[in-house]
Amino acid sequence: MAHKLVQVTLCLWVFTSLLLPSPTAGLYRVSLKKQRLNLNRFKAARIAMSGGGMLHNYGSSDGEVIPLKNYMDAQYYGVIAIGSPPQNFTVLFDTGSSNLWVPSSKCYFSIACYFHSKYKSSRSSTYTKIGKPCEINYGSGSISGFFSQDNVEVGGVVVRDQVFVEATREGSFPTFVLAKFDGILGLGFQEISVGNATPVWYNMLNQDVVREDVFSFWLNRDPSANEGGELVFGGVDPKHYKGKHTYVPVTRKGYWQFDMGDFLIGNNSTGVCEGGCAAIVDSGTSLLAGPTAVVTEINHAIGAEGVVSAECKEVVSQYGDLIWELLVSGVQPDKVCTQIGLCVLNGTRYMSSGIKTVVEKENMEGLSAGDQLLCTTCQMTVFWIQSQLKQKGTKDTVLNYVNELCQSLPSPMGESVIDCARISLMPDITFIIGDKPFKLTPDQYIVKMGEGITTVCVSGFMALDVSPPRGPLWILGDVFMGVYHTVFDYGNLEIGFAEAA
Repeated sequence: MAHKLVQVTLCLWVFTSLLLPSPTAGLYRVSLKKQRLNLNRFKAARIAMSGGGMLHNYGSSDGEVIPLKNYMDAQYYGVIAIGSPPQNFTVLFDTGSSNLWVPSSKCYFSIACYFHSKYKSSRSSTYTKIGKPCEINYGSGSISGFFSQDNVEVGGVVVRDQVFVEATREGSFPTFVLAKFDGILGLGFQEISVGNATPVWYNMLNQDVVREDVFSFWLNRDPSANEGGELVFGGVDPKHYKGKHTYVPVTRKGYWQFDMGDFLIGNNSTGVCEGGCAAIVDSGTSLLAGPTAVVTEINHAIGAEGVVSAECKEVVSQYGDLIWELLVSGVQPDKVCTQIGLCVLNGTRYMSSGIKTVVEKENMEGLSAGDQLLCTTCQMTVFWIQSQLKQKGTKDTVLNYVNELCQSLPSPMGESVIDCARISLMPDITFIIGDKPFKLTPDQYIVKMGEGITTVCVSGFMALDVSPPRGPLWILGDVFMGVYHTVFDYGNLEIGFAEAA
């Protein structure tokens, strides 16, 4: 079979299901349109990255389930078709998961199913029944259904006998109800595939329908453009980037994970990732996600306003001097809060590589919600004071700074609002990847919603605490991928970044 370079045009917010062949030989494009982001929809569909919101759970090869994923109404998606004759669906192309699922015609009791296209197996001559039940768990809900098999068309290429999930129940209202996509097409590794189902991308390779073991994303961040971007299967379109790509190896198969170097606010190192941090590139996450303690420092630097934490100020007021003295005397940071009695002996939270992370839920069950919050706040305070100690700050200066950080804690939903008029005054944020700087300017990491006097600006950084051994973890979502064209090289197990065109 002739190898093809498959291109799927992506869009923000609205699609048309018109399938148009490209005049370029071997290129197939799905033409889509774009709708502006709406603040009310954004808030309604906002997914918390801590308890209470809808979190996507990734299953690892050893059965571990890690909450990482957020779905908002700020996603890039495209059109695929399932069955013969083809039934069209809009899907979110997600490098952070590995299953394909769409709503089933047998979904009777979920409101979301009534707002989206549903797969009807009885209308497909290539359908094969499997029927094995499955469930994909979320932090405050789940989708469940059963496995089926049929042909799947992606960008004009037909993948034969693809196993996918027919979803018969969709939870987490209003997230799925408001979502512009019907389902999700995972582009992660099979190691995190629920039911060990072979991902679509794997079958594209196995059936020899793509030219190279590579796919690449170009996300268009121009709000006035109709075209939302392109996903290219089997190669890279040179019109999508400038210069050369910087490649880093995949360090852990599952999602596309790599080791990131230092992290800078302005020209100053935060000291967070001097020894390296784990990071993943995730097309299914709209913003940039990182540990709460670090995101709070970023929000303070850019003037973002979150929830004023009385508990945070209380810890600084009552325990700030003692925490300072213990750190200066050489007590290990992960022991400080235990010694002053704000965390239990076996620890509900730990410090790893200087970043606060949340450990497994069962370790927290012995504490009340108030005790958990005090322990968490103590650990953040330790992190902030330790960071300032490295910069030789005086005690009074450091404690005043930490007290100000309490004002910048993200809201319970993880995001923080900023004054749009201050964007020009904000610092650049720089990630060191492959020993090279990847800078984001304020215009690039601030998300604007609405128009004119109704415009609201939201920090592109949201809080996410991932438990060890997976965490601490940074997630580079669409805010980053929109600035840097991203290549996912499955053959060489590498990820490449270059300035987007």
